[in-house]
Amino acid sequence: MLNSTTTPSAKRRALRALLRPGAAAPFPGAFTPLSTRLIEEQGFPGVYISGAVLANELGLPDIGLTTLTEVAARGAQIARTTDLPCLIDADTGFGEPMNVARTIQELEDAGLAGCHIEDQVNPKRCGHLDGKATVDTATAVQRIRAAVDARRDPDFLVMARTDLRAGAGLDAAIERMRALVDAGADAIFPEAMADLSEFEAVCRAVDVPVLANMTEFGKSALYTREQLAQTGVALVIYPVTLLRTAMGAIERVLQTIRVEGSQASHVDEMLTRARLYDLVDYESFSSFDTGIFDFEVPGRAGTDSAGAADSAGTADSAGTADSTHSTSSSTSGTMSTDEQRSES
Repeated sequence: MLNSTTTPSAKRRALRALLRPGAAAPFPGAFTPLSTRLIEEQGFPGVYISGAVLANELGLPDIGLTTLTEVAARGAQIARTTDLPCLIDADTGFGEPMNVARTIQELEDAGLAGCHIEDQVNPKRCGHLDGKATVDTATAVQRIRAAVDARRDPDFLVMARTDLRAGAGLDAAIERMRALVDAGADAIFPEAMADLSEFEAVCRAVDVPVLANMTEFGKSALYTREQLAQTGVALVIYPVTLLRTAMGAIERVLQTIRVEGSQASHVDEMLTRARLYDLVDYESFSSFDTGIFDFEVPGRAGTDSAGAADSAGTADSAGTADSTHSTSSSTSGTMSTDEQRSES
C-alpha cells in the first residue's frame, strides 16, 4: 500500500537483466512519484529520473544548482512508489571523487537501481545546449573509479555519461568512453549523438550496454525504439517528455480559465476523481484506516456499546442526581469520532 513490494536489490538485478544490446528498453522520465504509477501500469520496464526535471521542478535551470540531498530525497520518493527499477541522473557526482563516493552510497540508501555520472565541468549544463565544457580524461576516470569503489551493492549500476561529442567529435568521445569502461563503468551514456550511425559506432566500440537519450528539442532526432534497437542500443530514456506534456496542459487550462472564466471545456481531458483515487490506492488506505479505528472509546457520546454501558454503570453505582449530572456533563461536551471528522 505505502511502498514498493520489491527490494532495492531485486530492482537492481532487474535493471541489469534489462540491459541487453539491441533491447532498447524504454524508460520514461518520472517527474512525480505519482507519475511512476502510470509508467508501471502501461507496462514499461523501468523509470528514469532526470536531473534536469528535478531542477526544473524546483524552478531552477539545469546548471548544477541542485544538491545531493535534494536529488537523493526526490529519487527515494519516486522509487518508493514503484516496483520498477529507477535509474537516476547524478550529474557530475556533486563534487570531487570523495563526494562522488558519498553520492553513490546515498543513492543506494534511497533505493535507486543505478545512476549515471557525467564528465562535464561544474557548473554543468543541459547536455543538448551549446558551450559545454568537459573535464580531462583523468578526472572523468577518477569519478567513475570512485563511484565503483564506493558502492556496497555490486548490482547497483554505475553508468558513465560523456558529453565530449559536442566539443571534440565522435572519435574523441569514443576514446573517452573506452577509458570510462576500463575504469569500471557498467554502461555508457553517449550524450547528443548526431544520428543513428553514431549510436551504432558507439555500440560497436564498447562492450557494455549503451543508452540513447530521446529528449525533445535536442541535438538528436527522435528515433523509434526499433531504429535504436537496430544500432545495438540497450536502453532508451525519455527524460523530460512527461513534464513537458503536463506543463503544456497546465498552461492551456490556465489560459482557458483566464479567457473563458471556467475550466469546463477541459474537464474531459482531465484525470477523473475515481481514476486519481485508483492511482493512489485510496481504497487500501481507507481499509487500513478502518482497521485501525475499529474500536470504541469508552464514555464518548455517540458510541453504541461502550457509551451505553458507561451510562448504565454510572446510574447503577451512584444512583444520585449529582452523579447523573456529572456523567451527563462529561459526555455531552465530547464529540464523537464521526462528529470530529465532520468538523474537520
